[in-house]
Amino acid sequence: MIEHLGGAVIPTGFDVPVEPLRRATHYTGEPGCIAEARAFAELFLEQLRKKWCTSIDERFLGELLLVVSELVTNADRHSHGPYILDLEGTATVVSVSVYDSSAALPLRYPRDPERIGRHGLEIVHALATEVTARRVPVGKYVRAVLPVNQ
Repeated sequence: MIEHLGGAVIPTGFDVPVEPLRRATHYTGEPGCIAEARAFAELFLEQLRKKWCTSIDERFLGELLLVVSELVTNADRHSHGPYILDLEGTATVVSVSVYDSSAALPLRYPRDPERIGRHGLEIVHALATEVTARRVPVGKYVRAVLPVNQ
C-alpha cells in the first residue's frame, strides 16, 4: 500500500509480497518446447517485476534464459516422457527446477575447452549460486538458484 500525503508518495511496506512468485508448466518434448520454455521464463520475469517491484536487468534475463535452456534441453534429451519446468522467485533470487522421468542424475564433467558438447551443467554451475539434483519417485529434478542482479 502507498499513502499519498501532500503530494508525497510514502511506501508503507504493506505492498511487499510475502510469498514467492511460483509458476510451472509441462512439456511433452515436441519440437519447439525449448523455445516455449524460454518464453515462459520471460513471462515469469515480467510477472516477478510487477509483483515484487524489482528491477531485473538484461544480463540477469540472459543468464536465466540460458539456465532454463540448458536444464530443459537436458530433460528433453535424456528423459523418456514429459518434463516440468518450475520457476520460483522473489526480489533477490530465482530458482529454476526441471522435473523429468529419468532417474539418472546428470553428470558434471570437468572443464575441458577441447571437449565438444556436454558443457550444459558446467554453464549452469557457473551462473548459479546453488545447483542440486535429486531423485524423486517418478524420476528426478535438477534445481538451479540464481541471484537477481548480483
